[in-house]
Amino acid sequence: MTRLVLPGCRLVLGLALGAVTAVVALPVLVLAVPALVLGRTPPVAALAGVERRRLATLLGAGDLGEDDPRRAAAYLAVRCPVGLLGGVVLFLGGYGAVKSVGVLAAWISGGRPDGIAPTWPIVLYLTVTAAVLLFLDLAGLVAVAALERGVARRFLGPDERQLMRRRIAELSASRAGIVAAVDAERRRIERDLHDGLQQRLVALGMLIGRARRNGSPDLLGQAHDESQRALEELRDIAWRVYPAALDELGLRDALATVAERSPVPVQIRHDLPERPVPSIETAVYFTVREAVTNAAKHAAATRIDVSIAEHGSMVVVRITDDGAGGADPGGGGLAGLARRVAALDGRLTVSSPPGGPTVIEAELPCG
Repeated sequence: MTRLVLPGCRLVLGLALGAVTAVVALPVLVLAVPALVLGRTPPVAALAGVERRRLATLLGAGDLGEDDPRRAAAYLAVRCPVGLLGGVVLFLGGYGAVKSVGVLAAWISGGRPDGIAPTWPIVLYLTVTAAVLLFLDLAGLVAVAALERGVARRFLGPDERQLMRRRIAELSASRAGIVAAVDAERRRIERDLHDGLQQRLVALGMLIGRARRNGSPDLLGQAHDESQRALEELRDIAWRVYPAALDELGLRDALATVAERSPVPVQIRHDLPERPVPSIETAVYFTVREAVTNAAKHAAATRIDVSIAEHGSMVVVRITDDGAGGADPGGGGLAGLARRVAALDGRLTVSSPPGGPTVIEAELPCG
């Protein structure tokens, strides 16, 4: 019930304010005409700002682009009749409600408003009529709100030039982010090789040299064990860089390996009808792997649930853990994931209130 009442109250309030701003816009537009004729900036910025907030907060108009005084003046001129229409519809609905309550109150007190007695046929007729009129009024309110949003998108929404500028900015940011992510990954691989594998191989060489000089079976055994550990570490580094199973076996089996390697139980639900294109499949894999690694390392989680499904034209990846929460979306790992997803025209959202749970959701285009 609350889901219906609250949006309805916002819609009514939005249309009522729209009727007021429509009346206020008339003198503002009269003052704006000379400015437009003289090629100056029309004085509509304050009222246009109020309209943007009203549309975004109460009517859900969404993105309304950048401030442009001329487009704002055109919007105010076009929406004046729409705002007044919304006020008329609200007035008729309110008048009908007050009239109905007055008639009902008169009947309860024993009166006969307009000489009409409350017989059952009359009551039934008036009830049906009131219900039909209420439905028409509500439909009118919804239609006016939709018309308000349409006019706002047409005159206040971003034009092609603004959309192009935004797209260029997004591509520039994603390109810079990818370069930064690649450099960070290279540095991490270099540290793994220098601090881990390289030291282990140096120790292995020293053990083999001592074994050759002394002919000691124990040293040869140590060298063999060290070589096994070096090989395992090399495999682990290669797996972190790019898993061969992703190309050979597909996303399902590659993620099964992630679940097996995780110290925390991981439940994976894979509902994709077919394999995504390689770039999307790779992004999905690394998103899941990074999220699982973070949850196991930092969140003190005891369970991780992964869901991969296709919704319309998007692949939706959702990772939920029952850890302590407080994950920072601007941190190195999550920020890198966000850049990787954004580079593919996707979106990454993170919800991690203190105390948990943490929910990471990535939306990626199917193609």
